[in-house]
Amino acid sequence: MTTHLTAPTPLGTTALDDLRSALTGSLVAPGDAGWDSARLAWNRLVDQHPLAVVQAADAADVTAAVRWAAAHGVPLSAQPNGHGASRSLDGAVLVRTSALDDIWVDAGARVARVGAGVKWGDLQVALDGTGLTGLVGSNPDVTVVGYCLGGGLSWFSRAFGSGAGAVRSFEVVDATGAHRWVSDESPDDADLLWALRGGGGDFALVTAVELDLFPAPQIYGGMLAFPAAAAPAVFRAFTAVTATAPEELSTWVSVLHLPDAPFIPEPLRGASLAVVLATFLGDPAEAERLLAPVRAAGPVLRDTFRPLQPGEVGLLAEEPVDPSPAVLAGTRLHTFDDAAIDAVLELAGEPGRSPLMQVQVRHVGGALAREALPGAAGTAAEPFLLTGMAMVPVPELAPLVTAALDHLFTVVEPWSTGTAPLTFLDRDDAIDRCYPAATIERLRAVKAAADPSGLFRSNRPVAAGVR
Repeated sequence: MTTHLTAPTPLGTTALDDLRSALTGSLVAPGDAGWDSARLAWNRLVDQHPLAVVQAADAADVTAAVRWAAAHGVPLSAQPNGHGASRSLDGAVLVRTSALDDIWVDAGARVARVGAGVKWGDLQVALDGTGLTGLVGSNPDVTVVGYCLGGGLSWFSRAFGSGAGAVRSFEVVDATGAHRWVSDESPDDADLLWALRGGGGDFALVTAVELDLFPAPQIYGGMLAFPAAAAPAVFRAFTAVTATAPEELSTWVSVLHLPDAPFIPEPLRGASLAVVLATFLGDPAEAERLLAPVRAAGPVLRDTFRPLQPGEVGLLAEEPVDPSPAVLAGTRLHTFDDAAIDAVLELAGEPGRSPLMQVQVRHVGGALAREALPGAAGTAAEPFLLTGMAMVPVPELAPLVTAALDHLFTVVEPWSTGTAPLTFLDRDDAIDRCYPAATIERLRAVKAAADPSGLFRSNRPVAAGVR
């Protein structure tokens, strides 16, 4: 029988002092100066309460933390900055890996190796001028390791698949305290590698990752913003473009209600907009030809389309990189037709109808429907992903936003499969919405074999009954 830790063994200060003395970095515990900031996730809406926070200076510190946690029967988790945080980490030792920031690129072999603290923005800047790109997502502040563990939905996933599918190997500290590489070259690790490729951080603590890079001699992309009144035409132009789009073109459409806040550019402050974002791997003229129906859909208030360096791709969506309280959740759509457009815009097309700041539909599919390297992320044939997002400046508004997301997903039920990528689960969602039953069964089997005591605790635990 597998035993999963759900609460820490009571510990005195002596035990924590033993861990502190084993570190080159630092340990912050309740009562220490800086505790309230050290324990916080990037998503300030998640009020997490770990047992202690290890600020690892290097992989040796990570190994020391894992061995200490195993010896004391305490769960442990890694969190560079906490974009995908949940309350599942309460009572665990939280290991901050942001100092593991080495980047190594072999452009000739099309491979990169990065530490667990490396953010996508930093890796992409390192690729400027190489004619290569990683499978970067919409926010440059997200770490490469965390993104790949969660599957990884990229601007270039239609052409090249998921971030998890690009991983060659992981450097991990496993439940025995061994610090080693897990790759396809080690047959005994086949199940563990499969689970790490998109199954989350529940199986080992990752200190580095080696991943494939992809050809991108030309990247073109940007944003078109229209008045909200043009949203019906803009959304229909989006569906017309995506109906015949090549896999090199990724297009997203949103209805967006901006706050009247100083960080918003003056012409758009407090505005409601229909927004199209797109990237294209290829000639800008061909991209403009493909996107012509969108440009013709209404008066363009803002146009940022231009040739891009790899380091600029993660900035296209202009998502916040400063810690903030936000809720984001999604569901895959098997269809996005005129009726679906009408239903979405009826709910979210005008300010005041919903507390959601943004409702977005991403065109996905393509290579995501074809598995590259075997991994828990699997495949996703659905051509669209719908998301809802809201800022929650005070906790009292969280129930209102939760109800609005529930209502959004109810409205789109006729077109939804009810599933979502791991990183688009929200609140207390379990992994049942993310993986088929057979995948969940295999993930639990890998957990039982690789971590029988339940030492590692991820944002979305795979073990039945563990939250």
